[in-house]
Amino acid sequence: MTRVTLAQLEPAIALGPLDGRYRKDAAPLVDYLSEAALNRDRIHVEVEWFIHLNEQGVVPGVRALLDDEKQQLRDWAEAFDAETIAQLATFEAVTVHDVKAVEYAIKEALSQIGADDLSELVHFCCTSEDINNLSYALGIKGAVQDVWLPAAAKLIDQLASMADELAETPMLAHTHGQPATPTTMGKEIAVTLRRLARQHARIAGTEFLGKINGATGTYAAHVVAAPGVDWPAVAESFVEDKLGLTFNLLTTQIESHDWQAELYADVARFNRIAHNLATDMWTYISMNYFKQIPVEGATGSSTMPHKVNPIRFENAEANLEISCSLLDTLGETLVTSRMQRDLTDSTTQRNIGVAFGHSLLALNNLVKGLVRLDINTAALDADLDHNWEVLAEAIQSVMRAAFLKGVPGMDNPYEKLKELTRGHRVDQAELQSFVAGLGLPDEDAARLAALTPATYIGVAADLARAEVAAWRARA
Repeated sequence: MTRVTLAQLEPAIALGPLDGRYRKDAAPLVDYLSEAALNRDRIHVEVEWFIHLNEQGVVPGVRALLDDEKQQLRDWAEAFDAETIAQLATFEAVTVHDVKAVEYAIKEALSQIGADDLSELVHFCCTSEDINNLSYALGIKGAVQDVWLPAAAKLIDQLASMADELAETPMLAHTHGQPATPTTMGKEIAVTLRRLARQHARIAGTEFLGKINGATGTYAAHVVAAPGVDWPAVAESFVEDKLGLTFNLLTTQIESHDWQAELYADVARFNRIAHNLATDMWTYISMNYFKQIPVEGATGSSTMPHKVNPIRFENAEANLEISCSLLDTLGETLVTSRMQRDLTDSTTQRNIGVAFGHSLLALNNLVKGLVRLDINTAALDADLDHNWEVLAEAIQSVMRAAFLKGVPGMDNPYEKLKELTRGHRVDQAELQSFVAGLGLPDEDAARLAALTPATYIGVAADLARAEVAAWRARA
């Protein structure tokens, strides 16, 4: 029997997981960062530049577009669909140039509305990068603001709910993997909440830059074709007022992509903090601090029916690592261009959607994992009760304060507690007997006698709730 060639099957089988197994998670980005979305944005930029030039009257003697012609042209651009995609593919098969194909498609649209006398104003004085940089900026801006930031906020919202709910739930801390001063689960979650919220704010404040200044950024063709026009002003008003981007006045043939590198570094940093969240939650699950709520009908292990594997957190780890590697590569590659232009950015930028796709997939999995966690207070309490020696810090701190007040016998408190606790377990009775024999003032002795690992949490609950309130006030 002849083996079937999968590449020939219809509908086409995706090579990558974002367009295959994980299509549902990545799908919202298709409207902004796919090849089709890039072409839609190219058409939008070209059409608006054409209208802008006409309205500015940059070429003397050119008739003004009628309002109806403008509307028909914008309606055609807005109606970008499978038919338009096929039309562009037909033109590109001839031009072997994607931006030129867009130009030809717009000229055909002008012909259909009876405005072909203005067709040479399409792509006027433009180099392809004038259109591309603006189109990428629009697509990235939309993807970040409409898709990625809301997904990131959803993760932070989930952490805020957990931090609020678990603000007072005491937990043995583990510094260097060893029992340490207790905290609360809510406070520890709030730490990650604060870290992610800070990066979220940085990313929300991203400037999306754009330029439209010709083949080497000098407006040379513009000045020769239409002298006497303040071309930088025309370009700036187009980029900022018509497209809602930040104008970059000084470039080579390409917009320098520095803003992209800054954005990708910030997203990668967010990813890495989220990765830390994934590994911590995985560890807490392995310590039985959290129980996972099984999904009805789901299989945890193909051979061990008792297992509920922390797959959401493991999936998030892997996808965040892939996303970061791509974002790092994008940031490193895009800031360099030989002389006035090379094409390394062309193929590189086509992977922007992949980088954001793996991040989006990971964020969704983190949320799905977190909502199916149930705190196991019995395990938390058992660990606390098994580690009374963590109160050594509190005892020696009270002794230090007493020494400074002139109470006798309070010298060398650290050394005395070290001798008592280091390298072996100390139970409640032994610790309380030690405190009783110190000769502390009655108030100090009573405070320490009442202290337990579960109550030795300082203002952890207040810190957690304050951070939750800060996020909710901003969100």
